[in-house]
Amino acid sequence: MSKQKRYSPEVKERAVRMLLEHEHEYDSRWSAMESIANKIGCTAETLRSWVKQEEIDTGRRDGLTTSDRERLK
Repeated sequence: MSKQKRYSPEVKERAVRMLLEHEHEYDSRWSAMESIANKIGCTAETLRSWVKQEEIDTGRRDGLTTSDRERLK
């Protein structure tokens, strides 16, 4: 069984910011995710989920915000 890694909020924030600022430099969003994920030591799928949640939290995508999820807990 694999061990789950936890990343600090600062690492998550930096990775998402890097993707949003630099995705135009890549052929696709996924290739940007793969490149940036390798640099910070996570998987592209992990970074994709962080970006998706950031888009929800800022209103660019529908879904439950982080604060709504915490209240529901």
